[in-house]
Amino acid sequence: MAKYIKRGKDAAARAEDDSKTRATVETILADIEKRGDEAVRELSIKFDQWDRKDYRLTDAEIKDCLSQLSKRELEDIKFAQEQVRNFAQHQRAAMKDIEVETLPGVVLGHKNIPVNSVGSYVPGGKYPMVASAHMSVITAKVAGVSRIITCAPPFKGKPAPAIVAAQHLGGADVIYCLGGIQAVGAMALGTKNIAPVDMLVGPGNAFVAEAKRQLFGRVGIDLFAGPTETLVIADETVDAEMCATDLLGQAEHGPNSPAVLLTNSEKLARETMSEIERLLKILPTGAIAAKAWEDYGEVIVCESEEEMVKEADFIASEHVQVMTRDPDYFLNNMTNYGALFLGPRTNVAYGDKVIGTNHTLPTKKAGRYTGGLWVGKFLKTVTYQRVLTDEASAKVGEYCSRLCMLEGFVGHAEQANIRVRRYGGRNIPYGSAAE
Repeated sequence: MAKYIKRGKDAAARAEDDSKTRATVETILADIEKRGDEAVRELSIKFDQWDRKDYRLTDAEIKDCLSQLSKRELEDIKFAQEQVRNFAQHQRAAMKDIEVETLPGVVLGHKNIPVNSVGSYVPGGKYPMVASAHMSVITAKVAGVSRIITCAPPFKGKPAPAIVAAQHLGGADVIYCLGGIQAVGAMALGTKNIAPVDMLVGPGNAFVAEAKRQLFGRVGIDLFAGPTETLVIADETVDAEMCATDLLGQAEHGPNSPAVLLTNSEKLARETMSEIERLLKILPTGAIAAKAWEDYGEVIVCESEEEMVKEADFIASEHVQVMTRDPDYFLNNMTNYGALFLGPRTNVAYGDKVIGTNHTLPTKKAGRYTGGLWVGKFLKTVTYQRVLTDEASAKVGEYCSRLCMLEGFVGHAEQANIRVRRYGGRNIPYGSAAE
């Protein structure tokens, strides 16, 4: 039976935090819908101390941002973007349109059609999250989306040069320097200055995630992506320093970022907790990571790998770092997660920043029913049908007629009956089922 060495906030406390966030977001979205650009501007001033009449960056501003980066910085961004683009292209190539004759004269098919417009949110108020631009903009481009707009908050009172460069080099059509709920709300609802989009994508803080949740239905979203989560699954083939580093590396995202150690070694569990305390004293982002570890950190000791899989699937973490004797055991048996990082040679930071897989991933147990952002999220798989012969129409029509009448849908049955009469030469009384 799993043993908890450390627990974070209980479920009731987390639910209370979520309730406050929901109420705040609901009020702000209603204000944006009512007052449009005026509300967006007031919110930007209030939350980001950022005021301008038009939040769209000009070509000159974009060029200026690029000029502030060194040649090495631009090359690094381009390298990361090429990895994301390459993997996305392979994913897109795997998605085929199909057309098949399922019965003589009956042709069914599906097409993968990109959505027309996407709004990409790129977090950047606390840290300039350059990689988030690659993950959404490039993936949408590879999918074939024709209009991509991006929003990122100001960083230290101005557009973040690295984020702007990543958005531009990734292929964004329009770039806005705008953050938070006001950015997500403006892209989804539309204002005089910002045309609405069909779909919102990109990670963000709890308020951005909740805004996307409340807007879902009016627009599509990639997934419910809340605060970063990480789960380290380890045994004694790795040491406490490695485990502690990987836990704190994600806990620094924010004070409500869960970081969980799952192990079959109580010795490793306790050594990792000690190592975390040591590293927190020297980590420059230690204040944030310490709060996350205190409130949301957990350490769980299991008796076997089988039990570790069971616990991991229950947690359904966004990121799962597996450092055990046989990482493939978890690849082959786990079912609920956002992304797996197999073996000590890889880690979540690789996936977050550069290796090519997408870092926008499901949180809050959403890994039970969805994967992360990928090319397929931007595609609508839509079906069509074609009946080529009179014989095929009459044959399908007879079955359809009887099934419709079984359900009591007489009008539906007549759609089938009229074709059985015309193409099959059958005399079916109006409102009856085909015999």
